[in-house]
Amino acid sequence: MKRPMAAAVLAAAFVSLPIAPAFASKIFVSNEKDNTVTVLDSETFKVVKVIETGARPRGMVLTPDHKELLVCVGDDNRLDVVDTETLEVVRTLDSGPDPELLDVDPKGERIYIANEDEGFVTVIERVSGKVLAEIPVGVEPEGMAVSPDNKFTVATSEQTSMAHFIDNETFKVTANILVDTRPRVAEFTRDGKLVWVSAEIGGTVAVIDPVTRKIIKKFGFEIPGVRRELIQPMGIRFTKDGKTAFVALSTANRVAVVDVATYTPTSYILVGQRPWHMALSPDGSKLYVANGLTNDMTIVDVATLKPEKSVPVGRLPWGVVVKP
Repeated sequence: MKRPMAAAVLAAAFVSLPIAPAFASKIFVSNEKDNTVTVLDSETFKVVKVIETGARPRGMVLTPDHKELLVCVGDDNRLDVVDTETLEVVRTLDSGPDPELLDVDPKGERIYIANEDEGFVTVIERVSGKVLAEIPVGVEPEGMAVSPDNKFTVATSEQTSMAHFIDNETFKVTANILVDTRPRVAEFTRDGKLVWVSAEIGGTVAVIDPVTRKIIKKFGFEIPGVRRELIQPMGIRFTKDGKTAFVALSTANRVAVVDVATYTPTSYILVGQRPWHMALSPDGSKLYVANGLTNDMTIVDVATLKPEKSVPVGRLPWGVVVKP
């Protein structure tokens, strides 16, 4: 007679236990042609909101506290600042002309912006928007990466085919490194010891030692059945363990999988048309790829390197950022 009562008490106890909520991350995709940022739920991949921005949103970065999303609005010469909780544009910052890509220092105090049309890098205070420096670099700067120790910033210039090293204290260019034709993105390895620079027309990735300011390796890609000129390296992302790199290959419609230790492409993932930029989920299990010409985002399983699904976003998706 006591056993049913015990079971009932146990069942009641389970019912009364609080259920831990599942927290989905938010995926932000900038849509260059729609003048919007699409926000997706990472669990359902449903659209949470479409945020209207200024004209031609491209590069985006999260502040280190994850409270703000900074969006380059190229045709309006500004940054739109999005509150990542309310999903509203809460203020704008003067970025200098035609901002394309940007980065923020590890403390979240300064923003470094590539001004493509004018050939310089603008540095502003994040909170006040005060312009701290306008640093001349090469023609058509695009890539922008602040070093993890916050000592320097790497900017790439498309027409000059260079990676420029900027001292973050003096705002002076301390080195100009010739890479390959039309460099696009600079990305530091997980340990911060090397910086990779993709060259769209050159079809290569240059690996630079920031200490010696020398290229230690330059490698390219070969895809059976795909013409060499269609293989155009763009965005770069490293897995959480730092052992693998993903390189978006644009008009090749693929993402290269590269062994970081040997600089060897080991496989290629077929995604949508013109993959441009990418982001990893907070746990590193998924890769999100923006496909500019198919107006969608491909979700890739990192463990199997298989594309799982495609999710429609806006027109001409450009950048991808994930908020944990």
